[in-house]
Amino acid sequence: MSGDCCSNPKSSSDAASNVVEETCCEFHPPQRCGPAQCPECRELGKAVQKITLEALVKPDTRARIPHQKEFCFCKTPTCDVVYFLPGRVLFRKDDLSVRVGIKENEDPIPLCYCFGWDRRKIWNEIRQTGRATAIESITKEVKAGNCFCERSNPQGSCCLGNISKVVKEEIKLLGLET
Repeated sequence: MSGDCCSNPKSSSDAASNVVEETCCEFHPPQRCGPAQCPECRELGKAVQKITLEALVKPDTRARIPHQKEFCFCKTPTCDVVYFLPGRVLFRKDDLSVRVGIKENEDPIPLCYCFGWDRRKIWNEIRQTGRATAIESITKEVKAGNCFCERSNPQGSCCLGNISKVVKEEIKLLGLET
């Protein structure tokens, strides 16, 4: 991986200092998928590259990946569609070789596909120690060039926004905010 991902993250000053916002990652900036809406839930998609689909779609369905560079990811948690093109569903949750964390509601819910962080692991750490090290740990690995978000994360981008959200939720739930 090249680039200096998340070298200048936006962080908050609460008890979850170092909590990174979704726009943290300069190498994986959040993008909207043009004006394309998911054919089922009608929400705007997020752009992902072909490399993401090639890595995560089950081998027996890869032949269905169209010959183009960019696709849309449906971020709606309750929608079964994962990848689409305008007016056309390409792949659903069952077509992927990994669980799509943003669309799951049973633990372990994957959050960081490069370094194995899931919601349960983060929650357990916060409950045991009063803090989370996931953001610091992931940021260190990213800076060392060890992440491969485009190939491992169904969203095709950095996980730190999702990690940050879970950390904030748990800290608030436990009343650890300052």
